Amino acid sequence: MEKNRIFFVIDMKSFFASCECADRGLDPMRTKLVVADESRTSQTVCLAITPALKACGVRNRCRLFEIPSNLEYMIVPPRMKRYIEYASEIYAIYLKYIDKDDIHVYSIDECFLDVTTYLELYHIKPKDFAIKLLKEIKDTLQIPASLGIGTNMYLAKIALDITAKSSKDKIGYLDEELYKKTLWDHKPITDFWQVSRGISTRLEKYGIYTMKDLAHYDEDILYNEFGINAELLIDHAWGRETCLISDVKNYKGKSRSISSSQILPCNYSYEEAKVILKEMIQNGCYDLARQNYYTQLLHIFVGYGDNKGEGDKGTVRMSVITNLYSIIIEYAEKLFDKVVNKKRPIRKIGYDFSELKKEDMEQYDFFSIKKDLSKEKKVVNSVINIKDKHGKNSLVKGLDLNEKATQIDRNAMIGGHKSGENKNAKK
Repeated sequence: MEKNRIFFVIDMKSFFASCECADRGLDPMRTKLVVADESRTSQTVCLAITPALKACGVRNRCRLFEIPSNLEYMIVPPRMKRYIEYASEIYAIYLKYIDKDDIHVYSIDECFLDVTTYLELYHIKPKDFAIKLLKEIKDTLQIPASLGIGTNMYLAKIALDITAKSSKDKIGYLDEELYKKTLWDHKPITDFWQVSRGISTRLEKYGIYTMKDLAHYDEDILYNEFGINAELLIDHAWGRETCLISDVKNYKGKSRSISSSQILPCNYSYEEAKVILKEMIQNGCYDLARQNYYTQLLHIFVGYGDNKGEGDKGTVRMSVITNLYSIIIEYAEKLFDKVVNKKRPIRKIGYDFSELKKEDMEQYDFFSIKKDLSKEKKVVNSVINIKDKHGKNSLVKGLDLNEKATQIDRNAMIGGHKSGENKNAKK
């Protein structure tokens, strides 16, 4: 990789909350506002809070009840569709200056940009180009942002996550030498991209608490502890990264899976949660069929609402390779019965179909082929066509009309959150 390559990483500050403020003509740096689905009780997690609330000591992703009662603030429900519209408008600003092949959308509120060729094209310095982009986003959409500049993608991300936070203009810059000079002794090590708490705990066994410690440690021991992942840790300790945006765009994973999980609006009994499981498995089977995938491996996990220890999970390898609900649900229910503690209230539930295979890998056992599978397949295809054309709630099952069922509401959500346009705020 050329040494003079320059990357930006741009992050919208408190994006969901900033969008809500922008729609109301309010300044997120001064307005105390929370994005949260209040209908889920005070236990609900706040999706975003404005910088003004953070300045009062309120932590991001807190629960509503954790916000001090003496603070006055606005509560607004999530509107995911609106946030996607804002994200599209921000992306359109990038496209005015940068080709889509040099943009990697990392999340709804964060993008990597390879600006190397554009600096020469526009005869502009990296810092000036950064200021120009942030100003246009702020002037056009009233969304504040921060930006990291780096000589590789990793350093740009670290410049955003660490360096920019202490910068008055919220722009940070790092090259390999500056990284070693300013951040080698930075703590905690979990502030660095892709260093989870689990990884840091394993590093602490060897007395490694900083990137400098990691850079100078015996590589053989690191490879023995982390396997091939040690290479990434060592490179990042030195501030090295060879990956380009083109590599990210061209990457194709070796295995695929389809999964879903949800936090329930309140504690559910075992029987009530089983209704949710049936809904989720049905929806997952539609997703499999829509993409012409089949599965043999099913995972189920539940989380409990009594705060008395961890949840439970289980896996079953089916004797068939299929995407048909009538077959998969039998395995799902048996696995659910096996792993779930029937006496504990359930608050979270999820599934995962893995080891996905294409159509020519479909396989059934003797007991399955005795069923009229062709009829079920025709029904599934018809249902998918209707839902794709007229909306997910154009056809629902009687199961979905159960008092504690959630699928009809979830069909109207985006990313598990409300997509609505309700602009009412509560004091």
